Amino acid sequence: MQKLVFGAAVVIGLASNCTAEERTNILFIFTDDHAAHAMSCYGSQINQTPHLDRIAAEGMLFRNCFCTNSICGPSRAVIQTGKYSHKNGFHVNGDKFDGTQQTFPKLLQAAGYETAVIGKWHLGEHMPPQGYSYSDVLVGQGPYYNPPMLQDVDGSGKQTRIQRTGYTTDIITDVAPEGVKSGRDAAKTFMRI
Repeated sequence: MQKLVFGAAVVIGLASNCTAEERTNILFIFTDDHAAHAMSCYGSQINQTPHLDRIAAEGMLFRNCFCTNSICGPSRAVIQTGKYSHKNGFHVNGDKFDGTQQTFPKLLQAAGYETAVIGKWHLGEHMPPQGYSYSDVLVGQGPYYNPPMLQDVDGSGKQTRIQRTGYTTDIITDVAPEGVKSGRDAAKTFMRI
C-alpha cells in the first residue's frame, strides 16, 4: 500500500508540474464481480474481450496485484483515498464514507484535470462523489435491471435522481461515453473512472 500511495503521489506531483499538453489522460476501468480469467487478456479460453485486450496491450495490465480490501464499498474507499480501511473509516458495506478526506480525484482536479465517475459508487447516498467534475452513479449497489442513478453534471454535489430502463451493465456502457464528453473542456486533460 505504501508503494501505491507513493506511486500516486509521484504521478500527481508530476501532473501538477506539467502543462495540459504534457499530461496524460487517465481512464480507470473498474470492473466488478469477476475473476481475472473472465477476460481474454488474462488467458480466458471462454470469453473473448478484444477491446479490453487492446487497452491492456496499449495501457497497463497488472500481473502481480493485491487487493487491500475485497469488499465492494471498502475497496472503492481504499482506491479513492489510498488509505487502508481502518484509516479511511470505511470498513464494511453500509458504513458512511467521509468524502471530505483527501482523495486522488481531488488531487488531480487541483492539478487541472477534469474528473468523472460513472457507474457503481457504492460509498453511500449521504455523501455524493467529491472531487469530480461530473458523476453519474448507481444508487447503492444498484439493481441488475432498471437502475435509478444519481447524476451531478457540474461537480456541485447537487445530484438529480434519474430512473433508467434496461440492463444495468448495458446502461453504464452507454452512459459512460456521454459522461466522458458531457460539458468537457477539450483543452483539459481528464481522469475518468
